[in-house]
Parts: sequence; structure tokens; C-alpha cells
Amino acid sequence: MERRAFRLNGFLVLAVLIVLGGAAGLVGVNAGAAMLLIMGVAWLALAVVIATGFTVINPNEAKVVQFLGRYVGSVADAGFQWVLPFTSKRRITLRVRNFETTKLKVNDADGNPVEIAAVVVYKVVETARATFSVDDYEEYVAIQSEAAVRHLATTHPYDSHEPARTSLRDGAEVATELTSELRDRTELAGVEVLEARITHLAYAPEIAQAMLVRQQAAQVVAARTKIVEGAVGMVQLALDRLAAEGVVDLDEERKAQMVSNLLVVLCGDRATQPVVNAGSLYA
Repeated sequence: MERRAFRLNGFLVLAVLIVLGGAAGLVGVNAGAAMLLIMGVAWLALAVVIATGFTVINPNEAKVVQFLGRYVGSVADAGFQWVLPFTSKRRITLRVRNFETTKLKVNDADGNPVEIAAVVVYKVVETARATFSVDDYEEYVAIQSEAAVRHLATTHPYDSHEPARTSLRDGAEVATELTSELRDRTELAGVEVLEARITHLAYAPEIAQAMLVRQQAAQVVAARTKIVEGAVGMVQLALDRLAAEGVVDLDEERKAQMVSNLLVVLCGDRATQPVVNAGSLYA
């Protein structure tokens, strides 16, 4: 859809217009006052027509050129340019832009209400689409970004307890998925999304305290699991060393008693109080 509009260097066209004015003046002077007036009026009319085609384009900017409602083309060359006369020229910035969505309250994949927001970095790559395919490409990107963030939140849990399941807290994976979805949504408007990342993620206030307790409990269970795994390994190592070096010969009942004592010492969350047993286990 987008095409390059016809353009000339504005300074060159201005120089030609000045030369034509000088030539018209010389012809008029040599031909008399009446001819001078005619040539002056003709040159002035030509200058007014040509002047409507002048435009200034800043760096990282483009002008969408229309002639009587018809799309003529786009000019993205920075500087003083001249295009077809009597055309309208709409400015479109090609700079990289970014904005942050509002904090959205939405239920995640597990049904828990969460607050989520994202920052989106984008730029216009097709000026014709950005001008004619949508009413306002900035508003279009903003609305589509909020829709994509909502969709992302509803398809992933806040926190996943399964290794193969992606959660909203997995920053890199979530950012890649959000960026890909936004690119598909904004392609119609001639916009390219460079990056999209979650900037705010939290449980809704009404369940935040309960979820904090749940997370703390999960961390305690995970820590205890590690402690038990390490304690079992240490007990097994102690029994193997005692048997290998012949320090003491333990029957099954004494082994069970030793395992019980060692596990209590290693897995307890409080300091143990040693008790000296002067008797016999079988007494």
C-alpha cells in the first residue's frame, strides 16, 4: 500500500522559480510596461502554485501526501522538499515511542485476581497504514496493548507450581509471548512493536495477604524437603562409615534408634538437648 511520493529538492525548485522571475522581468522590461505587468502577474501566479508544494521534513519523520483525497505517496527524506502542488501533507513521526498501560485488574488462569501492567515500545514502519487503516494509531496501539495484557494474564497463572507450566513471573518467556501477540495485533496499523514487558505484577489487595501466607508455606515445605534429603544422606553416610571402619557393630534395632536420633537432630528447627543414656537399649 505504501509508496514513495514524487519529490524534488526544495532549494532547487526555489532557485528555478527565482530564475524564472528574473527572466520574466527582463522580458517585461524590454517589451514595455503592459508586458511587464502581464509577466509579473503570471510569475506571481506560478509562484503561488509552486509554493503550495514546499514542505519541511524533520529527521525520523515522514509526510503522507494526498491530492484531493487520493493517496499520492509518502516522503521520508529529511530536509526542504517539494512535492506536487495543492496537496495536503500529514506529519507522521517515525521515532521509537513507548507507553505504559494502566494497572489492570484481571483474573489469572487459576482464577486469582491480579494487578498487571506493561510497557510497550513501538514505532511506525508504514505511514500509509498508520494514516488510513485506523482512525488514530496511537489509540489503537494503546487499546490493543491492554487487550493483549488481559489475554496474557488470563492464560497464565501468577505463580506456577509445575515446572513445565509458564507463569506470569517468568519474565523472559512472558515478554516474548506478549511482544509476539502485539506484533500480530498492530501489524494492521503499520506499527512494529519492538518490545513489551511486564512492569507491575501483584495479587489484588483482597487476596494479597492470603497468597503471601501460601507462598511462605510453599517455601517452608521446599526448605524442609531439602533438609530431609540432606539429613537422610548424612545418616546413610554415617552408617556406612561406621560399618566400613568397624567402629561398632549395630543390629537392626540399634540402627533404627541411631537413625531416629540423627534425624531428630538434623531436621529439628530448634537446638537439641543432649541426653546421656547410661543404661542399655534392651534394659
